[in-house]
Amino acid sequence: MSESDGSLPRTLFMDLDHSGPVPLYFQVATRIETAILDGELPPGSRLENEIALGERLGLSRPTVRRAIQELVDKGLLVRRRGIGTQVVHGPVTRKVELTSLYDDLAGGGQQPTTTVLLHEIVPAGPRVASTLNLEENAPVLHVRRLRSADGVPVGILENYLPNAFFDITEADLAEHGLYQLMRGRGTTMRVARQTIGARRASGDESALLEIDDGGPVLTMDRTAYDNSGSAVEFGHHCYRPDLYSFEITLVDK
Repeated sequence: MSESDGSLPRTLFMDLDHSGPVPLYFQVATRIETAILDGELPPGSRLENEIALGERLGLSRPTVRRAIQELVDKGLLVRRRGIGTQVVHGPVTRKVELTSLYDDLAGGGQQPTTTVLLHEIVPAGPRVASTLNLEENAPVLHVRRLRSADGVPVGILENYLPNAFFDITEADLAEHGLYQLMRGRGTTMRVARQTIGARRASGDESALLEIDDGGPVLTMDRTAYDNSGSAVEFGHHCYRPDLYSFEITLVDK
């Protein structure tokens, strides 16, 4: 692996102190973090595996592994199944506000991309019908998307929409955020009811999010209402917990 494709330059570690009081793993982690923050290792760069990096630097595998884990915990590196360790832009910290993940990523300087997994008109089940105030089995638009940031999968977004939005196409969803598209059709979201939770990944979620089988995911259920008080969207989303978190401000009354 060459330095141009994300390999760590040897010069980064020339001054490692093998006999000083600062642990080697911390020295290695600090130097890699500096290279990331300085742009020497841009988002998307891949690191060689722990064995190769340790041999090249004359360090033990546990030392390298702990250094890498420090940066994974900080959200600067991510381990991607079948790909290896990769530099990311940083974790998405999302304020609990009425915004979309697309808006949050773009506003944070990250490049959002979308893979449309499902786009279909289906009969509303009991929960969806009740949430959207529809008759059971009324037609709704069901969409499911994989949202990535700088090429790294962050979340799986599943939404149900009433017939006012049936003209939203797969191409629209691949290029724009859902709330962008809804606003473009004259809808103003005023309030939402949201539930945040956690569970184990199921079905195809582990593969899509490139995490261990059955690994933990954050979940969010949201119902958005327009300025007339009508429910206009029901969503069930799940996110990688190492790349995504919610920020809530609490105020004492």
